[in-house]
Amino acid sequence: MKRRHFFAGAALGAAAASSVSRVALAALPEAVSHDSPGTAPPWTPPGVTGAGRPYNPVVTLNGWTLPWRMNNGVKEFHLVAEPVVREMAPGFLVNMWGYNGQSPGPTIEVVEGDKVRIYVTNRLPEATTIHWHGQRLPNGMDGVTGVNQPPIGAGKTFVYEFEARRPGTFMYHPHADEMTQMAMGMMGFWVTHPRSRHPLIEDVQRDYCFLLNAFDIEPGSMTPQVNTMLDFNIWAFNSRVFPGLDPLVARLGDRVRVRVGNLTMTNHPVHIHGIEFEVTGTDGGPVPKAARWPEVTTDIAVGQMRQIEFIADEPGDWGMHCHKSHHTMGAMGHGVPTLIGADHRGLVAPLQRANPDYMVMGERGMYDMKEMEMELPPNTFPMMSGSGPYGPIGMGGMFTLLKVRADQKPGDYSDPGWYRQPPGTQAYEVAQAPEASRTASAAHPEAGHPVATARARKPQGHHH
Repeated sequence: MKRRHFFAGAALGAAAASSVSRVALAALPEAVSHDSPGTAPPWTPPGVTGAGRPYNPVVTLNGWTLPWRMNNGVKEFHLVAEPVVREMAPGFLVNMWGYNGQSPGPTIEVVEGDKVRIYVTNRLPEATTIHWHGQRLPNGMDGVTGVNQPPIGAGKTFVYEFEARRPGTFMYHPHADEMTQMAMGMMGFWVTHPRSRHPLIEDVQRDYCFLLNAFDIEPGSMTPQVNTMLDFNIWAFNSRVFPGLDPLVARLGDRVRVRVGNLTMTNHPVHIHGIEFEVTGTDGGPVPKAARWPEVTTDIAVGQMRQIEFIADEPGDWGMHCHKSHHTMGAMGHGVPTLIGADHRGLVAPLQRANPDYMVMGERGMYDMKEMEMELPPNTFPMMSGSGPYGPIGMGGMFTLLKVRADQKPGDYSDPGWYRQPPGTQAYEVAQAPEASRTASAAHPEAGHPVATARARKPQGHHH
């Protein structure tokens, strides 16, 4: 579906919006829109310097923070539910539904005790609501269609008002036609900072957040399949896939917090290379210190948030990804037969005469495909994409990098480029592995047990 046809579906919302009076519209806070796929810098309230900010702001990976205005002591936000086009990776555009120009929508940041008012304008072709996932609030603000409120009809604007009663990390998403609307990308992050020093919430130098989401986008198309239950083929961090994902950047020695929410249909074991971390918070709040333990992978179930923290004390470029291997591949990761070990000699040329686009796939595994220039349907994300300083990376989907540098300036989130390993600290090729110098015994011969021996064998087919 083309962009122009996709947005034509929102005409109903636009027409209905014209029925709202100009006086009512003038009372609304500005609906700020943002469609850049890059990671926006932390948002600073107007008239406040970085040092005078009452909290250390979050950085939304490949996203942004929604500005607010003060109105008689209330922080006012304006969310617009609307069709958007998200660039999931360079050249890979997807029709989605989101908020304020993007999917996911902008992160909402407040401080514990803030009185909050959120205007929600619906520019979708159907009704919607917003559920404030994990929040303590009045029942009539919880956002379940038909239970807590009438639906927000196309072109209508509703107002949600409540106090941010506890610090933590939360999410927002529809509770109206949820299967369709969430499959189309409608979701966002909410962070409530503590008002004063909290015994279970550490000060950090870097604070990142992003959502895990998934889509079923058939090769050559631009619009997700909304009826898919499990067989998704695009796995994303904040509706971006590697190599379109920005790195998480830290200065050597920084304490780093990463908040990850999961609104997909399956769990995701998120793994970070090179460091150990602790899970310091969930949707329910900070984890007591006695309940924490060191990890390198944490499993995030459906509808959950996990907040992890670590000291960035190892310089380098460290992988960060979902440890389900198919979730670090793109759309060609399904429905491909296994042909490892199959001998294609003598078959390729005749097949290519009949089908010039035929390519050998999987004879030695799939990594060779990363080095092929394979013609794909338009707007199709390849199975593996992206290259590093030493060649193809062979990853995609839910994969990015944690980049730790000693010379990264405080507050600098720019990509420092590829890490240069100090001499003698990189794996290297050897001409031949050394032979075993002795036999190995599984038991002592004097104990009356037979002696097991191991014989070294030279690799076959390698000559140097």
